[in-house]
Amino acid sequence: MAATGTNVHVGQIRSIVGDANAREATENDAIDGVAPHFVAEPESVEDLSRLMSFASGEGLAIAPRGAGTKLSIGNPPSELDLVVGTANLGGIIEYVPGDQVVRVEAGISLEDLQERLESEDQMLGLDPPEKRAGATVGGIVATNSSGPRRLRYGTVRDLIIGITVVLPDGTVAKAGSKVVKNVAGYDLSKLFTGSVGSAGVIAQANFRLHPLPEAARTLAVEPGGTREAGEAAQAVMHSQAEPSAMELHWSADGGTLTVLLEGIEAGVSAQSETVTELLSSFGEVRTLTSEEADALGPQEPPQVGGDEVVLKVSAYPAALSEVLDLVLGAAQRGGLWPRITGHAGSGVLFAGLSGGAEEALVGAVEEVRGAVLRGYPGGSVVVHEAPLAVKQRVEAWGPAGDKGPLIRRVKERFDPGGTMNPGRFIGGL
Repeated sequence: MAATGTNVHVGQIRSIVGDANAREATENDAIDGVAPHFVAEPESVEDLSRLMSFASGEGLAIAPRGAGTKLSIGNPPSELDLVVGTANLGGIIEYVPGDQVVRVEAGISLEDLQERLESEDQMLGLDPPEKRAGATVGGIVATNSSGPRRLRYGTVRDLIIGITVVLPDGTVAKAGSKVVKNVAGYDLSKLFTGSVGSAGVIAQANFRLHPLPEAARTLAVEPGGTREAGEAAQAVMHSQAEPSAMELHWSADGGTLTVLLEGIEAGVSAQSETVTELLSSFGEVRTLTSEEADALGPQEPPQVGGDEVVLKVSAYPAALSEVLDLVLGAAQRGGLWPRITGHAGSGVLFAGLSGGAEEALVGAVEEVRGAVLRGYPGGSVVVHEAPLAVKQRVEAWGPAGDKGPLIRRVKERFDPGGTMNPGRFIGGL
């Protein structure tokens, strides 16, 4: 059966990727209310290349998809014909523990990869929250998603050393190497990190690894207010301690600051004493169990109706308390319930706002974004999740600013037909 608006039949796609790997889409495949016609999941880079070449020739609008844990990021697509999934590209291509480098297919889940690496006492220093939901490596790279340990190990851009992508016309492009010291073509890896599927499909990625820490300890304190939270975080950052993560968990009723210390046992013990002494002036310092550390989070919002908007708010770390006040103030004025987590040492907060009508949610987004852009050069506010009605009224990424023309030129270079995730990226590209 041919899809409405196109002469393509699902049988044509099946002839490329195999009968079991292509189907007509259902309503569950829609992205922000826009339903595709087909879903295809190639089993090899070669099949992916042929599929992309065919789709390009037919002018099909494409959305890459891993586990679907980050499909909420970006604007609603302006059109969508084909979802290209990586579920069948889930292997480890090469792993030599002695090199501390791994090359994997994009569809492998981060959780599965970490389990394999742990068997050799190694890890990939990425821990985004969607890992538990089965997030794939390709999706994590495409969204430049990181977690608490970014404070010590960096983000995707710091850990990726090579990439293989399939461009819209089917061209297979590679950059980088399996060896850390040889990173020729690293710019291509950076280009596709955070590209949200707007330039091609990530097929493989190479990463440098780290040894698993011998010991770990999480300390927690409940600061008396937002000012104290910021001061506590800065005290740790300006000390001799080298935390792997420093996380803030906050709601309308106050919150908790946690500090994760990792390394050899003697080093962790010594740093724990230092951090405990620093934080003791802000409240009682506790050592959390691993279960407590995993479960820690802001209070759940009350069930008062409405949907949640989740904002990623970025500013410089020293402005933590000020940005926290901005978000809490906007929530209070809009009658919204805030739940905030964030990387206190990196200046990144994730603010969930719920419990209000569409107008209040839109108003809060605009208020927080305006204040951050005015007050903190280089800061940004990105809408990570929102009801469709809110997304239709606010730009998910915020203003492109001076980088807008450059982003447009890159898009035109890699995707001249405009078929990759049209409308979803910065500036509606």
